[in-house]
Amino acid sequence: MNRNSNRLTFAVLATGAGVFSMMQSLIAPALPTVQQALGTSQATVTWVMTAYLLSASIFTPILGRVGDLIGKKRTLVGALLALIVGCVLAALAPNIATLIVARAIQGIGGALFPLSFGIIRDEFPASRVSPSISNLSAVIAAGGGFGMVLAGPVVGALDYRWLFWLPTGVVALTALFALRCIPESPIRGTGKVNWLASVLLSGWLVALLLPISQATTWGWGSTKVIGLLLTAVVLFALWALTEARSASPLIDLRIMRLPAVWTTNTAALLFGAGMYAVWSFLPAFAQTPKAAGYGFGATVTGAGLLMLPMLVAMFCSGIVSGRLEPVFGAKPLLAIGAALGAVSCTMLAFWHGQQWQVAFAAAVFGLGIGLAFASMANLIVQSVPAAQTGAATGMNANIRTIGGSLGAAVMSGMVTGHVQSSGLPYASGYTHGFMLLALLCLAATGAALLVPAVRRGQRAQGTVVTGQPAPADDKHLETTRG
Repeated sequence: MNRNSNRLTFAVLATGAGVFSMMQSLIAPALPTVQQALGTSQATVTWVMTAYLLSASIFTPILGRVGDLIGKKRTLVGALLALIVGCVLAALAPNIATLIVARAIQGIGGALFPLSFGIIRDEFPASRVSPSISNLSAVIAAGGGFGMVLAGPVVGALDYRWLFWLPTGVVALTALFALRCIPESPIRGTGKVNWLASVLLSGWLVALLLPISQATTWGWGSTKVIGLLLTAVVLFALWALTEARSASPLIDLRIMRLPAVWTTNTAALLFGAGMYAVWSFLPAFAQTPKAAGYGFGATVTGAGLLMLPMLVAMFCSGIVSGRLEPVFGAKPLLAIGAALGAVSCTMLAFWHGQQWQVAFAAAVFGLGIGLAFASMANLIVQSVPAAQTGAATGMNANIRTIGGSLGAAVMSGMVTGHVQSSGLPYASGYTHGFMLLALLCLAATGAALLVPAVRRGQRAQGTVVTGQPAPADDKHLETTRG
């Protein structure tokens, strides 16, 4: 594959993954508008986000594995087509039920992340793998921030339905270019899709994420929440047992136990909790009327613009990370990124009286996100066999999402647990919440420091974190596990 082909392939992958990432956050600021337009309740409209989250959590690791087995390009195009169908259906949705179904279809596009990482590993020269993964991670991270910035102007100038019409054309062109320009990887996993494991994986993810995302509405002590969490534990145990006994596991648990993988996933869980909570609650803080004793009374557009420094910082640091990783390694960059998240949340807790202070703290967090996203992806890709790249990076993205759901749920409980007579939260709810997020990011820093060091010069296609050749089959996995 020549250099020009590399650039075109990367452009296609970055566009698809960036649009999907943008759509994760694009609708969030417009939920009140959607609620009013479709005549539904606040509790019901939150399912527009929940359905997307659950669907992406299910399909990201499953289709990542399918891509490893039948071809990443073919699976990538399928995920893009599903995203197009979901966007068109959402734009035309006459009621909230149809919109929720459309968002669930859009969630299938979550597979774009692991498939894109896998294609880069398979097709790019070894010297370009880490920088390209860092650049793609920067686009993915920036896409989420860009969605928050873009939502306000689009809804104000057009209509919330254009939040789905605009991505439709971009994704359609991306699918066409992917079909014509991306080569099909010759690298394949062995075996077949373990459908029982797929059902069990889907079951425990839904049973875990659903009560976490709805806990503030249902109540943490409610029968539904407790029952679903217990169900998640049982289904997880059955899934792990099924995978351990399977000759063709959906996700090889031996890979998940590799030191570099489990420590990176732990950091992803903790950092994801802080990152998604900040994304969810910093705009709400900015939009709080000044009469509450804090906040700036910003509009949706104004709150989005306040997040712009974060967007710029995360994109720049993600790009720079690709240049720094060959010199310093991904481990210290992940630790620095998580530490910057802790610094930012501490600043938000005690230093939020002026808009420029919040914008500066957001930019610091953006720097951390850019470094952490790129480093996590590189650490996973460097640590697993090429035939397991899709499933392993898919689970890493999933674990980050699970952490985000936990962080957002806990932050919501702290912010909304005690409210003023006006119904607005007390400032202490945000202060205590941001301090908790700082502690989670600090714990992520500790997990990052536990990641085994990679010697300079090692590359994803040739080595794993132990310094041994990248395992190509189960026999080699046994040698790298210890």
